[in-house]
Amino acid sequence: MAVLGGLPAGSNFRPIEQADWPGVIACLCRGFPDRNPSYWEQALVKLFARPPVDDLPRCGLLLEVEGRIVGVVLTLYTRHAGDEGDAIRCNLSSLCLDPEFRPYATRLIAMMLRRKDVTYVNISPAPATVRINKALGFRILTSGQMMFLPVLSAVREAGRVLDVHSSLAELARLPQAHRNMLVEHAAMGCRALICECGGEMHPFLLKRRSLLHGVVPCHQVIYCPSLADLSHCAGLLGRHLMRSGILLCLVDANEPVPGLTGHYFADRAIKFVKGPNPPGPGDLTFTELAVFQS
Repeated sequence: MAVLGGLPAGSNFRPIEQADWPGVIACLCRGFPDRNPSYWEQALVKLFARPPVDDLPRCGLLLEVEGRIVGVVLTLYTRHAGDEGDAIRCNLSSLCLDPEFRPYATRLIAMMLRRKDVTYVNISPAPATVRINKALGFRILTSGQMMFLPVLSAVREAGRVLDVHSSLAELARLPQAHRNMLVEHAAMGCRALICECGGEMHPFLLKRRSLLHGVVPCHQVIYCPSLADLSHCAGLLGRHLMRSGILLCLVDANEPVPGLTGHYFADRAIKFVKGPNPPGPGDLTFTELAVFQS
């Protein structure tokens, strides 16, 4: 195959458009044969339904060679409100290229990294993607996971846990950014909770998952204000979660979390970040885990 400027002749990188979806889905199914076409169709619908951020791609980027889509990376851009102003975060997801075009994976990812004000995260890197991340300057965000039983944590002070819905009066006691985050993620199938204790309101987001090939149900922490907040509220959260019958939880961390009863697994579910405003451990808001998996 002829190569021009480091790329195959007749090829180009460009943003994914709605008209590209059949070819994008076919490429994703080749790259991830354990996912069926309906999964990817729903993922693209959810991506396109999200509010655009500046002029950034709505769904992601593709590599097209002679009219055929041979590579894809999906993107989830979100504008996060912070104390020092808004910050843009992008979850890079589902990178795949047909075998003969895999040498261009680094180029495909590099095309997404041009905005220096954007923070990029990769929460589910394949082994080959790990090498690409390191080559492109990504650093480790979290290097392991804590598996814990919150019901075994002591209740440190009296309080209560509330399930969030849009008309919950207590939402008014949270900052607007937290209110929006909880309500939006609840609509995406996350369990949105507020732990009220010590006169303070602590927001949490959980996503139901399963371990051991679907045999053991658990909750993944999608958001906690900090791991210290999670530890402080774990006892109350655990007793509230007993009603659902799901007692096991997972949270990303770099070491065992004091106050959580369970086991820390190093070098598991490693997550990477590149950019000026990295999220804290336990913050997977508006990532593929929250948006795609309903």
